[in-house]
Amino acid sequence: MRIAVIDMGTNTFHLLIAEISDHSFKVLYKTNVPVKLGEGRINDNIIIPEAFDRGINCLKNFKETILNFYVEKVKAMATSAVRSAGNGKDFVHSVKEQVGIEIDILSGDEEALLIYKGVKLSGAINDLSLIMDIGGGSVEFILCDTEKLIWKKSYNIGAARLMQKFFKSDPISDEDKNNILTHIQHELTDLFEICKQYQPKTLIGSAGAFETFAELMSSAKKSVINLDTLKSYQFDFDEYINLSIKLINSTHQQRVEMPGIIPLRVDLIVIATLITNYVLGRLKINQLKLSTYDLKFGILAIAFI
Repeated sequence: MRIAVIDMGTNTFHLLIAEISDHSFKVLYKTNVPVKLGEGRINDNIIIPEAFDRGINCLKNFKETILNFYVEKVKAMATSAVRSAGNGKDFVHSVKEQVGIEIDILSGDEEALLIYKGVKLSGAINDLSLIMDIGGGSVEFILCDTEKLIWKKSYNIGAARLMQKFFKSDPISDEDKNNILTHIQHELTDLFEICKQYQPKTLIGSAGAFETFAELMSSAKKSVINLDTLKSYQFDFDEYINLSIKLINSTHQQRVEMPGIIPLRVDLIVIATLITNYVLGRLKINQLKLSTYDLKFGILAIAFI
């Protein structure tokens, strides 16, 4: 059976087409488009008209690709931007009317579960771990070990939300940094309480910003990393810390010139780095991994298991 998975994130829309047979899958096609659905007024819980139209047009293009691949089943999921927007249901209705695709709006809890399923499928979970997925609208945390999911929660502290609210300087000022970190500290109280109890040893970053970290680190060593074939990747922790300091202290233009950062993430990567470093420091974790498998692959996992 051929299945198409559409993940409508706050910043990026993803399309994954796979062939499923005998409890396994083969990826036939994968793409992503920087739709920026949360542009402008995400903290007001509004999808602005320009972003609304970009979303519709992107899904029309996805529909053409899906038809060309003779897909039998389509699973379309919307996350934080649509979930929290006052006109999110209008967007879902417009997509059904104009494109013919039915969208499920995931709760934060459902999103976290699918992320866990995707990361588990990658084989990245080798010990007691904390999974972190930094989206534009929300950040999901999942505490797990090799056998089970222990605890999960979604927080409305996504990179686009924090950037629109706090990131007003170039390079980012101490005041902006402190405002972001104070906000994170306040929001993540229960995460730190559960992690104090379990003491995870590894932080696993789910795709997104962590793929950018991996590409930046490999390009600094003049090596090539193929994220299309890679399931997971173990970071050199000291190299990551050095990179993170460089990113936080850099100007917008300096980041533009760094090979490995896509235009969408030039500023968002600073927010992602601040969140990651705060969590690593607060939980005293010094092992960092990337899972290229994320929510999309979680949907696939449910489809064929």
